[in-house]
Amino acid sequence: MSTYTYILRSKKTGKLYIGQTNNLEDRLHRHNSGQSKSTKAGMSYDLLHCKEFKTRSEAVLLERKLKSWKNPKKVLEWIAKQPS
Repeated sequence: MSTYTYILRSKKTGKLYIGQTNNLEDRLHRHNSGQSKSTKAGMSYDLLHCKEFKTRSEAVLLERKLKSWKNPKKVLEWIAKQPS
């Protein structure tokens, strides 16, 4: 089963959210409907980028790397360099 690392941007606050899931459609729905505690305050969200992996461990590695940067500008620059 595929797993995804994804990056969202809040339409309300402009803040980024980075996560990983094996069901992207359901996860986006939960973020945008207020069912996710961590993103409830910034509803609603646009999907900026997602990357598919064969294993969850690969997705978690990218998620941790992106979160470790703690700099939204650096994350946005990384997204811009990704193939579409």
